[in-house]
Amino acid sequence: MTDTSTTRALDCGKTIQELSAYLAADRIPFDPTIETCPECLNALHALAQVSQLSRDLLEDDAAHLPPPPAGWLDTIMTNIHNDVRAGRALPLHHPDPRVRMSVTEGAVRALLRSITDQIPGTVIGKCQLDGDAEQLDAPVIVSVTLSIAWGTPMTPTAHDVRQRIYNALSEHTHLNVTAVNVTIEDIHGHDTAPKEQQ
Repeated sequence: MTDTSTTRALDCGKTIQELSAYLAADRIPFDPTIETCPECLNALHALAQVSQLSRDLLEDDAAHLPPPPAGWLDTIMTNIHNDVRAGRALPLHHPDPRVRMSVTEGAVRALLRSITDQIPGTVIGKCQLDGDAEQLDAPVIVSVTLSIAWGTPMTPTAHDVRQRIYNALSEHTHLNVTAVNVTIEDIHGHDTAPKEQQ
């Protein structure tokens, strides 16, 4: 069965499958249609992070751990496809009422993904902005899901991600964020093999 998340086109016309192949070729030859497209660049960044995590898991697996659950990577790829789309235009304040400025929802989701890049063993799954974000000062609830490495403390990690999201959105957007919900829905790298009795 074909994974439609990788073959369905982004707004720019490229697919996750094409971008993944381009990344695998070390972005050679240089493709200006990809390298100048914000959607494609966001997707390439997310794919690079997932690729690195996959390599890390394979190396760990070679030592002593089983691979992540079936479908784990497909879920992340689907979320990347959904998140890099431009989506809604989220307005920004400007002192001149004649000036209209905005940032795309896709750019905001890319910002949130970049936050977890700074936390080892943490990968963002789904990212959602709930509320009338196209209206200035309207209340917005941010919800993200995480996959974390086995052994990573859950509560401190969730708190860290939540605080970083608040800080980043306060600094880079004018969203009226009333809540940030962080759900840890998956743990990767867990050794589920039965232990031998000593």
